[in-house]
Amino acid sequence: MKARLQTSLGQQLVMTPQLRQALKLLQMSSIELEAEIAEAVETNPLLEWSEEAQRAEAPAAEPDSGSGPAEEPPHADEGSADEWLPDESWSPSRGGSFDDDNELGSAAERVAEPETLASHLLWQLHLSHLSERDRSIGATLIDALDEDGYLREPLAAIAAALRPEIEAGEDEIRAVLHQIQRMDPVGVGAGSLGECLQLQLQLLAEDTPGRALALQIADGPIERLPRSGIAGIARELKQPADRVEQAVQLLRSLDPRPGKQVGEVSGSDYVVPDCVIWRQRGTWRAALSAHSRSRITIHTGYEQLIRTCGEADASYLRGQLQEARWLLKGLEARGETLLRVVQCLIRQQAGFLEFGEQALRPLTLREIAGELGLHESTVSRAISRKYVRTPRGTMPLRAFFASGIDTDGGGEASSTAIQSMIRNLIDSENPRKPLSDAKLAEMLKTSGVPVARRTVAKYREAMNISASHERVRIA
Repeated sequence: MKARLQTSLGQQLVMTPQLRQALKLLQMSSIELEAEIAEAVETNPLLEWSEEAQRAEAPAAEPDSGSGPAEEPPHADEGSADEWLPDESWSPSRGGSFDDDNELGSAAERVAEPETLASHLLWQLHLSHLSERDRSIGATLIDALDEDGYLREPLAAIAAALRPEIEAGEDEIRAVLHQIQRMDPVGVGAGSLGECLQLQLQLLAEDTPGRALALQIADGPIERLPRSGIAGIARELKQPADRVEQAVQLLRSLDPRPGKQVGEVSGSDYVVPDCVIWRQRGTWRAALSAHSRSRITIHTGYEQLIRTCGEADASYLRGQLQEARWLLKGLEARGETLLRVVQCLIRQQAGFLEFGEQALRPLTLREIAGELGLHESTVSRAISRKYVRTPRGTMPLRAFFASGIDTDGGGEASSTAIQSMIRNLIDSENPRKPLSDAKLAEMLKTSGVPVARRTVAKYREAMNISASHERVRIA
């Protein structure tokens, strides 16, 4: 029984590369996914383009755009929606024009915004439930991370960088650092390789084969592993060599440079929507776009050849077949997770789709993760560099998230909604007597949104709107 149990556990570790591949696919943008799939088809003889993908590449007639507005796409059902759907097939909303040439749609559709590790973490920090003081500490910590995601600076140096605005002790800074270490990608904020691997191991289920011993190795012996080898570490820890081998294999499946997972998108990369949102009989629907659906299949001819060819060729083809199946399963899991997240966003932000930014309610990664039973880092990967085509134009999935401020009515207003209110007030101001930040704060308070003057100034600067004395102009 003991031998069988060890064999079973050893085989279970084969799933680890599959899980890593699934997470990698989930975080990819449409452009990156297309390149990944094309490379897989080129290098793996067991993969081929499906007939559906080949038909999609063939020239197609332009859709007729002369029809009047309708509430649902005429050629889309509940289970699918393609990107050729004309804008004329959507019904205008009371909240504004659905013209796809508006500022929101055209800018996002042409070029993807570059994303760095710092911007990715700062976005998550902004959506956290931390206080403004802790967010300032968190921003300083994020700024100190290197490109691999490690914090090489001592906490004393971080405390010095915060002065004189914030006087914080190392314990307070360490508490905020622990919050950053829980963000995506998992493992950032570590001070050493061992700590980085420990952060990733702690997220695995406790019954993961080799986890307990891997944590022990990461806590110290990991630095001596290249010199001592498996046998040396086994003697040091007084553990069987096969158990140490199992733990080391698990460690090798982790990412020693988590910061490299997030990189800038090339300025020449065009945005391809991953999902399509439309309204059908008064109900908002969502479906994966053609680019996000699996367009490859297993080559049946090569699969059948495994039974008849020699042992060497059969072994090679079996390996390629396993990789092909892993890829197909990973693509299926990516689409399924992405669609679940988008459908949840629709339920949470239907008002945003209907009326625009002013109806955007506060929403965080934690809320979506809790509703779907996922980890926050999984939700973050699912929306990272993902875009959705809506009647309001093509927009990033990040646009559906916003932090909140309590209102006098007992509810919450999102920061994006407040920015929209500030913009509308400034647009309608007297050009000879622009509204000051204090006056804007007073007007917002009258509307039931108590916001401090400095918060108004911060939001105004974020929207690149000049101060009142610079907006004076002669009518």
